[in-house]
Amino acid sequence: MKELQSEGLTFYIVDVFAEYRYSGNQLAVVISGNKLSDEEMQLIAKEMNFSETSFITSVENHDVRIFTPKVELPFAGHPTIGTAYVLQQEFIKSKTKTLTLNLKIGQIAILFKYKGEITSEIWMEHKEPTFNGFFAPDLIADVLSLNESDIDGRFRIQGVSTGVPTIIVPLKSLDAVKRVKIDYEKYYDLIENTQAKTILVFCPETYDKKNDLNVRFFADFYGVPEDPATGSANGCLAAYLVKHEYFGKKKIDIRVEQGYEMGRESLLLLKGEEKEGKFFIAVGGKAIIIAKGRLL
Repeated sequence: MKELQSEGLTFYIVDVFAEYRYSGNQLAVVISGNKLSDEEMQLIAKEMNFSETSFITSVENHDVRIFTPKVELPFAGHPTIGTAYVLQQEFIKSKTKTLTLNLKIGQIAILFKYKGEITSEIWMEHKEPTFNGFFAPDLIADVLSLNESDIDGRFRIQGVSTGVPTIIVPLKSLDAVKRVKIDYEKYYDLIENTQAKTILVFCPETYDKKNDLNVRFFADFYGVPEDPATGSANGCLAAYLVKHEYFGKKKIDIRVEQGYEMGRESLLLLKGEEKEGKFFIAVGGKAIIIAKGRLL
């Protein structure tokens, strides 16, 4: 293998969907320009071993690529928001209201909200959702090591995608969410012939009573056994909640907690609405730059 060209490249560590430092989902953002090959970006992502690492290949054009420790992704939530925050804080350095990132999936619009001079919320608009097949409760319960009675039978289990196809599983209680333990043999049997490779479970019972839902997310196929906060899958969840009228209407504006079981408490803000068959889906939250350094 040729010598790596990463020496001297600047990187940032960012906590995304974090209400305070060292919470949320951590992200490494590397300012790579065109200096790194695909192989080098994959090796760095594996070394970082976060759920994803993003590479800004053009600061001027806002071109971004996203890698898990295993593969490149066309789109992911917390890297999109975290990378946009780095661009806004470190390069644009002004109270810009919007910017657009160029990702593998296409252009993703980012909206910034402020309290005084401080960036208070960062919002990411999702692509129009697609709704895929339904899954039998007994099959999914086996994959999650749960009882079928733990699944909320009022709503069907369904595959949804706003960029990353995800199986959305409604559970009845926080106890059921806590007891989820992926049976990996059954998980890989399930996803072998399924478009969705990730699973999101949720329930209306929460650790923090200010929040509306509790969520856990599993994506071992991509090298992420469990993620403390995931914007892409929560975008799928938002679309699911709107389509199935989970809160009694085709519109949501809610707070979602994630990562509590991992000691990385996260808060995601979800907005969604369906009008005349068209969906508007957005995921928001805070970001905090924790560190800046250079690759050796």
